[in-house]
Amino acid sequence: MDQMICWLPGGYIDGEGNVHREAEIAPLCGRDEELLAGSRRQASASLVTAILSRCVKRIGAVAPVTPDVARALLVADRQYLLLKLREATFGPRVLAGLSCPWPDCGKKVDIDFRMSDIPVRESEARSLVHALELSAGAIYAGADGAPRRDISFRLPNGDDQERLAPMLLENEAEALAALLARCIVPNGDGRSGEEIVGSLPPMTRFEIEEAMRRLAPEIELTMETDCPECGREVAVPFDLQDFFFGELRISRDLLYREIHYLAYHYHWSEREIMEMPRAKRRSYIEILADEIEKYNDALY
Repeated sequence: MDQMICWLPGGYIDGEGNVHREAEIAPLCGRDEELLAGSRRQASASLVTAILSRCVKRIGAVAPVTPDVARALLVADRQYLLLKLREATFGPRVLAGLSCPWPDCGKKVDIDFRMSDIPVRESEARSLVHALELSAGAIYAGADGAPRRDISFRLPNGDDQERLAPMLLENEAEALAALLARCIVPNGDGRSGEEIVGSLPPMTRFEIEEAMRRLAPEIELTMETDCPECGREVAVPFDLQDFFFGELRISRDLLYREIHYLAYHYHWSEREIMEMPRAKRRSYIEILADEIEKYNDALY
């Protein structure tokens, strides 16, 4: 597949406040697969940043898409770009297998869907900073002790994911508190985001987190189907990063064997082969294998 054009559900906001939503994506090539083959098995936010900065050619008028730009994208925009990158590389159809989560069943369940079936909710409020007026029950104390009902925040992005990933593995509650602290915009009373969050009542935190959820774009990543064995409904969280990288990660040995195979028969350079999209490289391998089989059949 050639390069794909898509529209981000949120959008990249530059330093002047301009929103860029049209993204141009190139399918994975051999160099990208080499990066994946050498990565740790578990998907990471930093790996998402690396792949997006390599395969997203532009976002609106922003080009190239540097790692800093990829980190500044909202979480849902990064997820959406992974979905479209998967579609550009493999096509729109997805076949996956999982185990029925009901304890008395546990049989394998096949899921067959198209990328367009995944619900995407766009953000209606596109700005770097969002102001929120809290309810009377969520009033909090400022640095001077005076009651405050106003607070400002930004939405979580890729940089937050990268920085908080180690903490999330150790203590999810602390990671969520740290995320809120990073997203709170200091209100001018001299306190940092961490200090503000540390002083917030539970109701205040709840209202801020709900506002963030409401304003952020969202990719629905819960797959629903019926188990063919027990007939009950199965709803399973769909880990996009693990699915994406698990599907694409191949061994270096296989990748290099494919390169050797094409280079040996076509006399192309490693650079030429590695820069081919994955689908194009595989097509040449299939054609070449068919021609070699025909040649051998003619001889014998």
